[in-house]
Amino acid sequence: MAEDPYATLGVARAASDEDIRRAYRKLAKELHPDLNPANGNATEERFKKVSSAYRILGDPEKRRAFDRGEIDAHGEPRRAQFRNQYTRNARAEAGVGAGDFGFADVFSEFFNGGARAGGARSGYSVRGGDVRYTLEVDFLEAVQGTVKRVSLPGGDALDLNVPAGVTDGQVLRLRGKGARGAGGGEPGDALVEIRVRQHAQFKREGDDILLEVPITIDEAVLGAKVEVPTTSGRVQVTIPKGTSSGQVFRLKGKGVRPAGKVAQGDQLVTVKIVLPETIDDSLAYFLSEWRQKNKYDPGRK
Repeated sequence: MAEDPYATLGVARAASDEDIRRAYRKLAKELHPDLNPANGNATEERFKKVSSAYRILGDPEKRRAFDRGEIDAHGEPRRAQFRNQYTRNARAEAGVGAGDFGFADVFSEFFNGGARAGGARSGYSVRGGDVRYTLEVDFLEAVQGTVKRVSLPGGDALDLNVPAGVTDGQVLRLRGKGARGAGGGEPGDALVEIRVRQHAQFKREGDDILLEVPITIDEAVLGAKVEVPTTSGRVQVTIPKGTSSGQVFRLKGKGVRPAGKVAQGDQLVTVKIVLPETIDDSLAYFLSEWRQKNKYDPGRK
């Protein structure tokens, strides 16, 4: 006997749709096999039960039918004791009067997959509910695009194409990969929310990549060529003589190019002058002499 879906999700029967959605997301994150590969078969089995419960309660029409006792926790009609009630509700929702059907028509409608109205025959079906879960990807995978093998609720596995330039929180829709429909109805969709892990060096702002690069005092004063990382490899940047800390250099076309876009963002490199840990006597003497001969104050116009 299937468990009560309300008990499986740990919510009250009066819970709102948002409460049910929030409970499912929390449990799915705790139990999903991709996120918890070391937890074993028991956790995977519980994840399947949670997904099955959400297929009922996450679909408003199925939830109402379950609350009325018309379908069981698997989404199947309770044929014996609730057949007549299920028939009346479905006919009322379809706008059909009580005198339009005989008993044989009713039986045919729900257990042979069709209905008649004015001599025309049409199927009675319900689309499956959408299922949601989260997939984490690395920063560079989000920038460049990648393919991830994922396990969907119900046990199916597929290769998910994560497009280049995907953003944190973006939802990818996998059509037909959600809960199965009832009465031959089409399946729902799987909605995959992408979470992008932070990078140790890079940050993203729109389609631009931001990077801070340390340079030495002599490189700032005399100029230099400095090797800096980009999301597609290392490049050399020319630091002009007299560069100040905080100055920004733009590397055209070294940012993000989201799928479907022609233009590509840039990489913005901010330099930061970093002094040596120990200031030796020669450097201190030179700067002392230089300060006495040059009245330089960047804070005074």
